[in-house]
Amino acid sequence: MVRRSFTAVLERNAIFDAPFDTEPYEAAWATEARCFVRVLEMDSSGPVRIAAQLSPDGLFWCNEGHAQISLEGPGLYSFSLRDFGHWLRFHADFPQEPLRMKVMIYLVLKE
Repeated sequence: MVRRSFTAVLERNAIFDAPFDTEPYEAAWATEARCFVRVLEMDSSGPVRIAAQLSPDGLFWCNEGHAQISLEGPGLYSFSLRDFGHWLRFHADFPQEPLRMKVMIYLVLKE
């Protein structure tokens, strides 16, 4: 049996200078997920943390608790998720110092 998979581009060449959340994505059919963050440019003195958030309805969110990464400069970063429920999004926390970064964020889902 061939497993279904899908890649969603959540952010494409997006520039951020403050904490942000990606658009929510309905992923109830998937059994596993992987977040990829490609940092194209980054001006910072501290790491940016990106964490997974979960929701039963796409309206109210909680932190997943384990899946997160620290972005420290240009490059490709990733983390995986299982048992995530229905909706997914990603939240970025910035350090206190001013920061600007340009990113691409992908959500890869597999049945």
